[in-house]
Amino acid sequence: MPESRPPIELQGVSLSGLQNLIDERRLPPVEQWNPERCGHSDMRIARDGTWYHQGSPINRPAMVRLFSTVLRREPDGSHVLVTPVEKLEIDVEATAFRAVEMQSEGEGQDRQIAFSLDSGDAVIAGPEHPISIVVSEHGPSPRLGVRHGLEAELSRAIYYELAEIALAENHDPPGVWSDGEFFPLSPPEA
Repeated sequence: MPESRPPIELQGVSLSGLQNLIDERRLPPVEQWNPERCGHSDMRIARDGTWYHQGSPINRPAMVRLFSTVLRREPDGSHVLVTPVEKLEIDVEATAFRAVEMQSEGEGQDRQIAFSLDSGDAVIAGPEHPISIVVSEHGPSPRLGVRHGLEAELSRAIYYELAEIALAENHDPPGVWSDGEFFPLSPPEA
């Protein structure tokens, strides 16, 4: 059955109102499901966020939203689609999600930053949803923790918005606060 919930929109919603919308979403308890049956889904999430099945793009956003609700990342870094009776691998070229829009309220340590994801979900950065910079084969990749080990890659435009905040607030090292947590905007030093 296709996903029937509409995507969460950031526009015109306060961050406290957004948190209520996020809390009202009931996602399947994929962290509790560990079925024996395993295989491959013949699915792939491309670097640009497009979902494919058997080499063809999935063009129905409601189907992508539905699949995204049963997605998790395993301790070995692999990604799986999981139900109570089946666990199938899915290839993910970069991250499972893309952060496509950002909204910020407050200043300094009192700031909260929300992100809209290409899956129709929204996340407020903070201790449970950290912002990090990961060094990948394509260069530094700004990311946001989403759920079950899954991450969203931040678009370049969003990263630049965060950098503007960091520069305006003159943090050393450059970074941003959200929900009481400070996030440096540079890769960790080796």
